Amino acid sequence: MISAVLPEASLRELGRTAGSPDTLALLVRDQHTRRLLLLRAVLDTVEAADTRVCPEPVRARLREDWALLEAADRAGERAGAGAWPGAGIRASAALDRLLYPLVGPWARNCLRLLGGGVVGGDGVVEEGPRRVWLLERDLAHFSALAVAAAVRARVPFAVRLVARDGVLVIPSLGVLRTADAGEVPVDVALRGERVTFRQQGAAAADASVRLNADGTSARSDTPAWTPAKVLPGLVPGAEAVPLDDADPYRVAGPQARQQDPSGPANVDGAGWAGWLRSWTGTAALLRLGGEHRVAEAVAVLRCVVPLATPDVLTAQTRSTGSCSGTRREAFGAVLSSLPPNPVAFAATLVHEIQHAKLAALSEMVVLHHAGPEERFFAPWRPGPRRPYEALLHGVYSHLALSDFFQRCALATAMSPLQREFAWDRHARHREQVRAVLPAITEVDHLTPTGRLLVDMLTEEGVRMDADPPPAKARENARTYVDRLHRQWRLKNAAPSG
Repeated sequence: MISAVLPEASLRELGRTAGSPDTLALLVRDQHTRRLLLLRAVLDTVEAADTRVCPEPVRARLREDWALLEAADRAGERAGAGAWPGAGIRASAALDRLLYPLVGPWARNCLRLLGGGVVGGDGVVEEGPRRVWLLERDLAHFSALAVAAAVRARVPFAVRLVARDGVLVIPSLGVLRTADAGEVPVDVALRGERVTFRQQGAAAADASVRLNADGTSARSDTPAWTPAKVLPGLVPGAEAVPLDDADPYRVAGPQARQQDPSGPANVDGAGWAGWLRSWTGTAALLRLGGEHRVAEAVAVLRCVVPLATPDVLTAQTRSTGSCSGTRREAFGAVLSSLPPNPVAFAATLVHEIQHAKLAALSEMVVLHHAGPEERFFAPWRPGPRRPYEALLHGVYSHLALSDFFQRCALATAMSPLQREFAWDRHARHREQVRAVLPAITEVDHLTPTGRLLVDMLTEEGVRMDADPPPAKARENARTYVDRLHRQWRLKNAAPSG
């Protein structure tokens, strides 16, 4: 036992960038426990807040929403639902909504507002009436979460919600666009199998919505309603994966915009077809890279957030690129621009799920005591220096990519052209890791747990070296990393006296 909360066998598995079902379930359960504690903190902080920050009507509405969630949870218990989605047990409708990845950023945002640490787009701390308005606006999202849970649990209700900027998002169900812009009151009621939306102060007709038979979305004949987009389960029996282009908390706010690799994207009909094309075949590609890659995607991935495809500007031309990312407070969410094909989608999932796994592990155990100083070269980010934590994440994710592409290259199902591509990608990622592994290992701020993790990463690299790529792929990879290192040294050279 390396620690009181993590068996040594699990740490060794994670050090190989893998993880048995039990180890993955351990990470998921820990993250879900932290999410519930975070929500408890929001509720407690709201109750304790000064009425000048959180007026009594706002507080009372939160209690009503919580009561609706509890009713949905009781209905789920009667239906025999379990407690931990992602760990082999289906959750109740209420718990499923609370554990949805994007509830994490919402809760963090509420706590920042309640604590006064709210930074506006111009860097000024928000106070006074604007802070109260922002908090009321954020807490209103909890009402929509409660409505979504009640609809899924078939618990009758009648409540009033407020559309933001003419858009009312019901998480996991869909989006209603109101006739008027701005903040529009909307009365929502569930009777039988049908949800009715009635806009206040508008000439719009009532919208009638019905939950799909499989519970993944909700449909309506009214053009004002857009159903939630859902990708099919990766494997037979796996839960569908929301493609969430509507949740207002899917990317960071203005105070943390630099954390996002790109802005959010709305998926239209053509875009939706592209996502489905790339998603189809992703599971087969993951399986070529090892059954453990499929297993970790099924266990961890709860939603995909589409990002805008970024422009890549060089000295000669402007072209489109790709980007992806994760957010520590949104465990289970992968943010990504549209992958052009299943190979790119599979690689994106392998890459980003490693970040999610390592972030979850880092919250369970202390891996190192390094500070935030940016002083390391990272061949996947040739421009700036990187802090140790970011370098460790990069090594972990790129070693997993190297393993993934090596297994693909060794698979008999690959064509010669596909095998050549896989070897090139394996060689590049392996060389990137090799270039910075000394900076990860030769430090004195690793804890015993972190030392074991890094030792296992080193061993995993040695294992892969038993099946080396073709000489041309190795040489191209070395040339690529050497060129990046030279460019980095020039950009980061100390100024002469």
